[in-house]
Amino acid sequence: MDNIYFLMIIALGVLAIADLVVGVSNDAVNFLNSAIGSKAISFRSMMIVASLGIAIGAVFSSGLMEVARKGIFVPGEFYFSEIMIIFMAVMITDILLLDFFNTLGMPTSTTVSIVFELLGAAVAMAIIKIGAESGSVSDLYNYINTAKATEIILGILLSVVVAFSVGALVQYVSRALLSFDFERKSKWVGAIFGGIALAAITYFIFIKGLKGTDYYNEIKPLIEGKTTLIMVVSFVIWTLLSYIVVKFLNKNIYKLIIVVGTFALALAFAGNDLVNFIGVPIAAWQSYEAWLASGVPASEFPMDVLGKKVPTPTLFLLFAGLIMVLTLWFSSKARKVVKTSIDLSSQAETHERFQPNFLSRNLVRLSILVSKYTATVIPKSIREKIEKRFEKPVIELQKGKTLELPAFDMVRAAVNLMVASVLISIATSMKLPLSTTYVTFMVAMGTSLADRAWGSESAVYRVAGVLNVIGGWFFTAISAFIAAGTVAYLIYLGGGTMIAILLLLAVFLLVRNYINHNKKTRAVKAEDSLSKAESNSIQGVIEESADNISKALKRVSKINNSTIHGLINQDLDDLKKAKLMVVKLESEIEELQNDIFYFIKDMDDSYLGASKFYIDVIGSIQDVAQSSGLIASVSHKHVNNNHKALKKKQAEELMDINERLAHLFDQIRVVFDTRTFDKIFPPIMEEKQTLLESVQESIQRQVERTRTEESSPKNTTLYFSILLETKDLIMANMNILNLYYEEHNREKTL
Repeated sequence: MDNIYFLMIIALGVLAIADLVVGVSNDAVNFLNSAIGSKAISFRSMMIVASLGIAIGAVFSSGLMEVARKGIFVPGEFYFSEIMIIFMAVMITDILLLDFFNTLGMPTSTTVSIVFELLGAAVAMAIIKIGAESGSVSDLYNYINTAKATEIILGILLSVVVAFSVGALVQYVSRALLSFDFERKSKWVGAIFGGIALAAITYFIFIKGLKGTDYYNEIKPLIEGKTTLIMVVSFVIWTLLSYIVVKFLNKNIYKLIIVVGTFALALAFAGNDLVNFIGVPIAAWQSYEAWLASGVPASEFPMDVLGKKVPTPTLFLLFAGLIMVLTLWFSSKARKVVKTSIDLSSQAETHERFQPNFLSRNLVRLSILVSKYTATVIPKSIREKIEKRFEKPVIELQKGKTLELPAFDMVRAAVNLMVASVLISIATSMKLPLSTTYVTFMVAMGTSLADRAWGSESAVYRVAGVLNVIGGWFFTAISAFIAAGTVAYLIYLGGGTMIAILLLLAVFLLVRNYINHNKKTRAVKAEDSLSKAESNSIQGVIEESADNISKALKRVSKINNSTIHGLINQDLDDLKKAKLMVVKLESEIEELQNDIFYFIKDMDDSYLGASKFYIDVIGSIQDVAQSSGLIASVSHKHVNNNHKALKKKQAEELMDINERLAHLFDQIRVVFDTRTFDKIFPPIMEEKQTLLESVQESIQRQVERTRTEESSPKNTTLYFSILLETKDLIMANMNILNLYYEEHNREKTL
């Protein structure tokens, strides 16, 4: 029986490594948002700086490991056998929960997950003990460290409001003082800003941050009671250094702030969040060592030892830091998570991932009303001065450069890093496991709001996105609590067998999610993805959009094939696949439509005719996709509702039409792939006419069947819908061919 605990320790060690990987994929990349979004330094330089910060921060995180040992529950109330069940349940739940959010590309909080998992597993184990001893629910307070747990939970929730508010306030003041033309300001302005930012970052990271570690005692006599003096001296030194950098070295001080801030935030992240990944396994290892030395049975050995201060071996911390650094460099899921934060804080128009909802619309309306009221209170002269500070400079760019602009400028990036570093470091110094995800994300959202990145065109989408992410955090808390409690109960009932089953389930789910993630990544890079137009002449647009036509028809042909076969064979999987393909195609077409504004804006006056042609082409592609989508939708609905299958004659007619339609698509694709638009007339047009006549004949035959032998109204409705949409699909393709044929001939005559 004793061997089971040694095996559990090994399993927890493996889970710790896996948890570091999935946890860093979700969390660590958050401190890269500002550097990536502002494009202040190269990606490689950014990763090197962040890696150094993580490695050093990991060594400083020893003091925070107490949270896993005694921060949530009272260890003396549990025996070793019960503590191991709690720890096992927490780690299995944590790795699955974080991987789930990574797969969705949603940032969630590793701190919230570990806190509520510890709470859920401890509560479940406490209830089991209370039930066995015939106690009352009120005895639960003896097992849970309610005061500390409440302090941690309230601190996490409060961080959302504080981070957003402080970020918005600091950014508003910074922008009002520096404006968007910050690079043209006097040298001393940048130097003072650099002095403030760098003094704040260095003080709170290297001084306050150390307060939560075992290294603080060595420097305590030098800094205790000298906060003001240290801050003033630090400000003066950094301001002078900033002035030298700006004036004599002619370097951008904001880039220096972003570099130092990225390092600082990475250090704070590792110092604060490492406990979330390895705190539980280390606590389990220390518990195991104490139990082995005692010689007492596992079910009788109380875990008072966890209530004492136990240092974490530095070797463990270094090894964990190495894994975090490697994950940061090689995790593709990490880049997927960071995209959500950058898109929501982007100063420019982006493809909005989230749809507006009732709450986001009303919050935006309320903000507009408050803004109008505030405008009546502030004197006009002051309002005009403030407005000038927020005017964005017009940048003349060559065609195609729009997408290369950073998501936001370096002032906002510097404020993001400065504020987030300060808040996280304060929490670390107080030994509160503040959520770095909450802080970095909400600071970024607060600075975005203050910087007026959420305009009338994007506000409802961005607010909806923020609400979705925050809602995900609450979902994390609830699901972590329930899942960890459930897993703890299952382990209590099933023992070693249940642990083995749960571990195998965890491995299976992780492998499946990894495979699905790779499939989605490959799908995004698929060669059949539609691309935006870059040319500004008719001939250039014809060449570029011809590829889109070919790709779209190839995908529509696949959609139709899956739909017809799925309908005839009553195969819901094929029909679901067809619907998903339609959604992806329509999403890409929508992106092309969203780009029309920028395409026209960048168009030279002499080539305005190209814009009309481009708009018509996209409209025709959309018609094709809509017709194909409607056929897939009505077919899926029919089979999903278990209506009667198509009759043999209907199935044969649809198969014949689908094969001829696929052949027509292949011919059209050849024309567009080879740019031989002369071949559109007469061969393709003749085949199109023949196919339309066949569809019309099928409609007529169905009318006759309905009057004589058809007995299913649902069947008849479905069949007519498919045939009518097929006609529209063919006509939409003909519109595309006419567009290209006419423009091709017109270009030849010029």
